[in-house]
Amino acid sequence: MADVQKQMQALSDEFQQLQTELDGLVEARQKLESQQQENEGVRKEFHSLDDEANIYKLIGPVLLKQDKNEALMAVNGRLDFIEKEIKRIEGQIKENQEKSDKKRAEVLQYQSQMQQQAAAASASA
Repeated sequence: MADVQKQMQALSDEFQQLQTELDGLVEARQKLESQQQENEGVRKEFHSLDDEANIYKLIGPVLLKQDKNEALMAVNGRLDFIEKEIKRIEGQIKENQEKSDKKRAEVLQYQSQMQQQAAAASASA
């Protein structure tokens, strides 16, 4: 009986660890989606500007003038990177959820086994 309880505790701990990892992954995806929205807004602003508009980039405490095409390419590059990161993290989230589902099933199986052993012990007593 003690063996089953130790296994149950270990499985429960593993399941909790997976849930913690999932929370971190979801938070990372939310941050990326926020960055994606910000960069989409910047790109829309760039498209509304004429080609001669002054664009400045903040580098440390200094604003440096930047060419519109160069700035647009930088924003597009960031958006591409963010989209790839979102896809990568979504893959990790899916993998984590599959592992969590398997652990949940194992936990339920051990709970059932413990209940059966308890019922058998009380029936024989």
